[in-house]
Amino acid sequence: MKKNNLNISSFSLAKKNDLRGDDFYATKTIGNLTVAVVCDGVGSAQEGYEAAKRTTNYLINSLKQKPKVWTIEKSIKNFINSINTLLYQDSQVNYGRSELVTTLAIIVIDGNHLYGANVGDSRVYLDRRGDLTKLSFDHVMEEEGYQNVLLQAIGLEQTVEPYYFENIIQNKDRILLCSDGLYNVLDQSKLQSTMALGAHTLVKKASKLVDDNLPDDTTAIILEVIETHEIEKLKQQELKIASDLKSDQKIDDFTLMKSLIQNNKTWLCSKNATPYVLKFAPEDAQHDEGILDTFVKEVWNAKRVQSDYFPSVIIPKNRSYRYYVMEYLNGTDLKKHLKQRKMSIDDTIMLAKKLLKMSQFLLNHDLVHGDIKPENIIVYEGEKKNLDFKIIDFGSIIEIFSITSKAGTPSFLAPERFQNEPISESTEIFAVGVTLYLALTGKFPYGEIEPFQTPLFKESKKPSFYNKNIPDWLDSVILRSLTIDPEQRYKYYSEMLFEIENPHKVKPYFKKNTPIIEKSPTAFYRVAFAISFIINVILTILHLRY
Repeated sequence: MKKNNLNISSFSLAKKNDLRGDDFYATKTIGNLTVAVVCDGVGSAQEGYEAAKRTTNYLINSLKQKPKVWTIEKSIKNFINSINTLLYQDSQVNYGRSELVTTLAIIVIDGNHLYGANVGDSRVYLDRRGDLTKLSFDHVMEEEGYQNVLLQAIGLEQTVEPYYFENIIQNKDRILLCSDGLYNVLDQSKLQSTMALGAHTLVKKASKLVDDNLPDDTTAIILEVIETHEIEKLKQQELKIASDLKSDQKIDDFTLMKSLIQNNKTWLCSKNATPYVLKFAPEDAQHDEGILDTFVKEVWNAKRVQSDYFPSVIIPKNRSYRYYVMEYLNGTDLKKHLKQRKMSIDDTIMLAKKLLKMSQFLLNHDLVHGDIKPENIIVYEGEKKNLDFKIIDFGSIIEIFSITSKAGTPSFLAPERFQNEPISESTEIFAVGVTLYLALTGKFPYGEIEPFQTPLFKESKKPSFYNKNIPDWLDSVILRSLTIDPEQRYKYYSEMLFEIENPHKVKPYFKKNTPIIEKSPTAFYRVAFAISFIINVILTILHLRY
């Protein structure tokens, strides 16, 4: 399996004739990060396996939602301490002793940086050009005869002190994470000589050496670096930062024509009579590494998400300045388009499909757009003379589940985003809903919200209140997409897209606590009639009796 710039293989075998062991492992790509975890459960099979599984899943899910301001080191250490506390307390409550116990090895790769930690005797090795180095530290007793006694493990004690390490990785490096079942059978030379063949071969070789009767559960993950990460390659290029840009100025082979945005960093230009758009790095990138990192990441995202949903992007090989080139679209942004006229129902449905499919495409890269709004949608004439759309602003694209403290445009932010909840499919769907509402009505469903304002959301009017052409089913879809209550909102792009493509299957949308007479007048009158009939029967019986 290939993830970003890595080839990843993993495999596990239970000891002896067991069908399932105490080991648990996983790998996950989270935006730019690649995470690998190996846990070796300690104790009885059920509790050991449960501890290993819970630790692995907890760490990966926590890294998905890592606060943006946290470093990877802080995240790893904090999350390890959190799961340690959870398992320890759970054990004391349910067993009165430490039962949910596991060792741990974890690595996180970001660009060419390797971050890692271990607790217990699960290990991390780095093989560089045939030289195998153990990066982790075994928390075991050193006295003769006690080498397998753990001094630390997740869930063993109330507190834990993981061994933490960092390294810079290079092309063709191989990283191995493994449980003690592997290195207790294969010595370091055999590990090194077999790693190139992948995790499956490595574990099977260990099993073969003991006649397929492994004394312990045996797990391996191998990550092979294919090439230096693209972000680091882009960052390391020696390029100038453009300043004081002016019309008619020549930048490499491009002639600047006019600035398209007030920040003077996005320009319409021409090359060989063909128009293009150039996006330059901010001037502050010369002195602020964080700003440089942000722009380089934008360039990388622009390159890797190329599809029909976005303008095509080129990064010239021989550029002398930090910029990238975008296809020029002969159209206008949706905000300007809507000043001339509202969107038709058919065009709005097509826009909804485009935004949702674009969002699904980004989700495959663990990304979200982050700033869906009319200003970031270009309207142009398609091949069949109908309206078509492309989405712009690669700088807003970020990892899903990021916590970015109101990043985006306030009027399009879901209510929970104002409480610093992470960006998710549901919050992106809210932005899609606001955009569709605005396209059909010319109005914001909750009014226009100013920056730094914390709004009080009240239920919005139906879009059809302002535009009588909107069918009931589309009314319901839009209202469900931008409802204040996340529990009533679509959770996944696929849910909303299915209803957009299948109008006959759309159920009417009702606000919470809507009276039954509004939800289903027929059902209400049936129930009322039944109750009335029963009361009349009772009254008749009482009248006859007395």
